[in-house]
Order: sequence, then C-alpha cells, then structure tokens
Amino acid sequence: MLDKNVKDLLNTQINKELYSAYLYLEFANFYEDEGLSGFNNWYTIQAQEERDHAMLMLKFLQMCGESIELLAIDKPEAELKTLMDPLQKAYEHEQYVTGLINNIYAAAYDVKDFKTMQFLDWFVKEQVEEEDNASTLIKKMELFGTDGKGLYMLDQELAGRTYSAPSLTLD
Repeated sequence: MLDKNVKDLLNTQINKELYSAYLYLEFANFYEDEGLSGFNNWYTIQAQEERDHAMLMLKFLQMCGESIELLAIDKPEAELKTLMDPLQKAYEHEQYVTGLINNIYAAAYDVKDFKTMQFLDWFVKEQVEEEDNASTLIKKMELFGTDGKGLYMLDQELAGRTYSAPSLTLD
C-alpha cells in the first residue's frame, strides 16, 4: 500500500493528465480551424501521449493495490486568438505539470517510497522533453511563423509527427 498523500497525489495527477489531453485537443481544433493540419496533428498526438500518461499512473496504482477515484475533467478555458497562443499556453502548461510531478516525487521521497520514486523517474525525464518540445515550437514560430512560406513548411514538418507509445511499461 502507498502512503495516502502519495496515492491521492497520483490519483489527482491522472485527472491532470486527462485534462492535458483535453487542452491539447482544444489546441488541435484551433489549428484545424485555422487551416493548419500539421499543427492539428502535432497536438492530437500530444493529447494521445497525455492519455497514455494517465493510463500509466492508473495502472501503477492498480498494481500497488490501490483504488482509483476518477474525477471530472474540466473544460479547457484557454483563450486562443493568435497562432502563437496555443504554443505559449502549452509551454506554460508543461511547466505546471513539471511542478505537479516534482511535488509527487517530493511526497514519495519524504516517506521513502522508493517504488513510486522509481516509477516517477520516467515522468521527470519526460517533462524535460515536453518542456523542450514546447519551447522549441515557440522558437520556430517566432522565426518562421510570420512568413507564409515558413509557416507552411513548419506546418508540413509538424504533419510528419507520428505517434509512438511511451517507453515506460508496467507489465
């Protein structure tokens, strides 16, 4: 059994990961409406990754013999007006998620819950990648987004992203 605080934080994080998926679907829809199907593809895949993260946490709790309480998922309230808005909001959101993961890790550390810390190691590394991807997209948009041809090429690059399942497995 897990420490109650650690279990509760992980359970809440399942909800936060599913919210992240909703948020990224909101971004995907925004870009599709703007005629940027490559950006849509990028964020649709990002949403799938976030759902995977939630499922990994759910499976971990189940394997630890813990019950799961599924919470309501809030509607994303992101105000999107410019092509840069979703990119900036995604970066801010990933920084927020990094903080959440760090808080869970710290709670596990405090009670010497080494199995949860080991499980969370993957998420800590994943957040480095997530923040880097988000900041790189902002930089590319700043460089190329105001030029029609550059934006077209960036959209084409993002259209080439393919889904790959997380490297962390619990079976």
